[in-house]
Amino acid sequence: MNESILVTGGTGALGREVVDRLKNGTRDVRVLSRKPGVYQGDLRTGQGVAEAVAGVGTIVHLASDPRTKGADVESTRHLLAAAAPGTHIVYVSIVGVDRHPYWYYQEKYQVEQMIEASGLPYTILRTTQFHDFVRFLVQGMTRMPVAPVPMGWSVQPIDTGEVADRLVQLALGAPAGHVRDMGGPQVIPLRQLVNMYLHASGRRRVLVPIWVPGKMAGAYRAGLHLAPANKTGRITFEEFLAVNVKPGSPPRSYG
Repeated sequence: MNESILVTGGTGALGREVVDRLKNGTRDVRVLSRKPGVYQGDLRTGQGVAEAVAGVGTIVHLASDPRTKGADVESTRHLLAAAAPGTHIVYVSIVGVDRHPYWYYQEKYQVEQMIEASGLPYTILRTTQFHDFVRFLVQGMTRMPVAPVPMGWSVQPIDTGEVADRLVQLALGAPAGHVRDMGGPQVIPLRQLVNMYLHASGRRRVLVPIWVPGKMAGAYRAGLHLAPANKTGRITFEEFLAVNVKPGSPPRSYG
């Protein structure tokens, strides 16, 4: 049977990659978004969600709002309530959400627990940070002539397209519960990432190491967001920059 697949967050950076790949297959693909031209709905209120999930056999749940506390939990609650029994939920999460004190990570972990307790078959994939996000992060750090760089932090950037490939594979397969974490090919100190971006963009900045206090900063220094044993990605951050950042090019937004 040719079941439909619904992608929430299908107009975002990762969502677009997933939708493009799914549309190249044999499944009917739906995108749930507040934007026109797709299945319009609002996960925060539940409006239009029932219509979007009707007849759907798999939901790839990518919608997320890292700026608003409670948004992901509320959205997932509406999605799970509307999904028919037996619907396969495929969810993308973040490495370390079960240990890291950052509120957004904790909320992603709460969503994982909601999916596990829903009674629906599910697959959960945790990944490290996307190349696009890391570029956005270092762009923000280097806007001024003097750039503060947190001491002891490292990142393991991964290519969005590689994550999309894996999510499509999981969406077309049987529910698998928690699958192996997916990390980028290199764990790189944040200062080195900043220098990589400055070199690629042709900019010069004075880098000033700073000690960031608090539990959240300590968690980043401890590498709770990293998956050094799961370097499954192939495309490096340097290779990403070579294609996506040119000297003199304006900074790009994320998402």
